[in-house]
Amino acid sequence: EAGPVIQEVKTGFHTDWVSLGFVGMFAIFIRAYTMGAGTYTGIEAVSNGLSIMREPKVETGKKTMVLMAISLAVTAGGILVCYLLFHVTPTAGKTMNAVLVENFAASWVIAGLPVGHWFVLITLGSEALLLFVAAQAGFIDGPRVMANMANDSWMPHRFNSLSDRLTMQNGVLIICVASILILLYTGGDTTTLVLMYSINVFLTFSLSETGMVRYWFKNRAKYPKWYRSIFIHIIGLILCVSILIVNVREKFTEGGWITLLITTALILLCLAIKQHYVRVKEHLKRLDDILDNIPVATKDAIPAIVKNQPTAVILVGGYGGLGIHTVLNIVKLFPQHFKNYVYVSVGVIDSVKLKGVEEVDEIRAETKEALERYVDLTQRLGMASDFRMSIGTEVVAEAVRVCDELAKEFPKAVFFASKLVFQKERWFQRILHNETAYQIQRRLQFDGHTVMVLPVRVFSTKVENKLKPGSLFAKQD
Repeated sequence: EAGPVIQEVKTGFHTDWVSLGFVGMFAIFIRAYTMGAGTYTGIEAVSNGLSIMREPKVETGKKTMVLMAISLAVTAGGILVCYLLFHVTPTAGKTMNAVLVENFAASWVIAGLPVGHWFVLITLGSEALLLFVAAQAGFIDGPRVMANMANDSWMPHRFNSLSDRLTMQNGVLIICVASILILLYTGGDTTTLVLMYSINVFLTFSLSETGMVRYWFKNRAKYPKWYRSIFIHIIGLILCVSILIVNVREKFTEGGWITLLITTALILLCLAIKQHYVRVKEHLKRLDDILDNIPVATKDAIPAIVKNQPTAVILVGGYGGLGIHTVLNIVKLFPQHFKNYVYVSVGVIDSVKLKGVEEVDEIRAETKEALERYVDLTQRLGMASDFRMSIGTEVVAEAVRVCDELAKEFPKAVFFASKLVFQKERWFQRILHNETAYQIQRRLQFDGHTVMVLPVRVFSTKVENKLKPGSLFAKQD
């Protein structure tokens, strides 16, 4: 059949070229390309999973990308050739692959047994299972993406602890519920499902390629051959944006509008979460301005650390009023009890292996500087002080590890964390705050350590304006 099929394709192409011209043929090609471009998600999945690959990760990722690209090209090209050789045409209620397999093997009969029928069932069943297994990637990458977003305050901060079982569980449950709702809405119609999938896939691809183009342009002075890298990303950006535009234009009335509606609603939700965290940060800055001016004595005689004495281990973030408030609360609640004050902080990065050395060193320096300022303040208050720090992708896991080590070093250690308490607490504030402190508390208590979570009140702007600077700290206490 190869000879006649080649001649048929050649004749059909020539006829269409004459009747439609370059523009018409190119439009058909682009539409076909956009409908099949979902295969790029296989390569995208490799990018998402780079952090869990075997060392050396970059070389392993490159080899995997090459193998994925070759296998996708051979598979997709081979299927298209088979469509031509077996004269496969669209059939109502059947996929093109189902028609192909039936044309290929449905008539096979051996010793009176319908072997061909079984072959068709096994082949289509294998395809379904393969898609089912591939879909499970969402249960791994979904929580990981949400964790990255949570680090930047686009999602609730509780999602940034991938080592915590509840974080993965919540992520999986969200994906499951969303999937069920979409299945109920579409009635399981694969045409609508694939459309919704492809629109969001190429929206995210376009954003990713835009970010890469921006990255290489901003860092062009650092990399002499930056133009080589930006060139491939510009091509990818043009392709992804083109596919996205064509998909939305072609299928807007066939379900594309609901995809855009759901995606827009999710974006607005993320913006609202980010805005909330920004407002809370502004309130805490007012606390910083007041508590940062605490009168302290000079460091004439710095007390030495005595490890077998009562020790307060304080978990802090960056240097500011929130951490200072926690320290002074401890001093007020336990006057003259603790002889040592040890500060613990974790510098958080999205992924150590995917960040440059400069970025990791910068995070380490910032974390160390903040801790040194806490130590300096405590020593000026006349108390022995030290710090411990760690760099990692998760606050909870790293903080618990450091605290376990400190418990061995300081046998009489008591651990302190802080949580925000709002004047008029609403239901969403309980979702967006305080989970990190409680996660650390649960783990350390399970390990047999004493942990206290101290409240820090956050007033509304209206109340803060009524309070005098000198009275705010007393009211906070």
